[in-house]
Amino acid sequence: MPDFAHELRLLARVAGLVAGVDEAGRGPLAGPVVAAAVIFEKKRIPRGLDDSKKLTPAARQKLFDKIMRRAVAVGIGEASVDEIDLVNIRQATHMAMARAVRALSPAPVFALVDGNDPPPLPCPCETLVKGDGKSLSIAAASIVAKVTRDRIMLALHEQHPAYHWDWNKGYPTEDHLHALAVHGCTPHHRRSFAPVHNILYGGNPVDSIGSPS
Repeated sequence: MPDFAHELRLLARVAGLVAGVDEAGRGPLAGPVVAAAVIFEKKRIPRGLDDSKKLTPAARQKLFDKIMRRAVAVGIGEASVDEIDLVNIRQATHMAMARAVRALSPAPVFALVDGNDPPPLPCPCETLVKGDGKSLSIAAASIVAKVTRDRIMLALHEQHPAYHWDWNKGYPTEDHLHALAVHGCTPHHRRSFAPVHNILYGGNPVDSIGSPS
């Protein structure tokens, strides 16, 4: 289970606030990539925080509401499908993370980032592999990013119900790939991703089928 040890270690040597940063939506074929940044005071951290992938949708929603009430600050940033196709998913994820950190008020002096690929943030940062299972701030950011992106995909599902984004959230599930083959691409599909690119420009969808998370 995540704890606050990494934040306390940093707070002992920096003068200011420490944020946790995570993203949701690197792997889907459709929709934006969303990042979140969260700053906590130790005494106001909600109980039950964990890696968003380990939580039910109902639990994520309840924790999202608690995070928004109790956090010192929450920042959300996203990168659009057009940006993903323009610069690639890695750089677009970094853009979303930077936007999330810039949205924080008050601003942090340091950030803990999930993964092993440090983004160019407006403050120094440290990466933490599987950080959403180690750091409470990153776990909270993973929940905020996931809930925010899921809401976006639910809204897009109302416009394009054939793709079943209400449950697959844009990931390359079998039903999503079938809908792509039958109905073609929407403006919300990532044209730089192989299954979408192959349908647009020839070839077959990739064999590997992802699963929503």
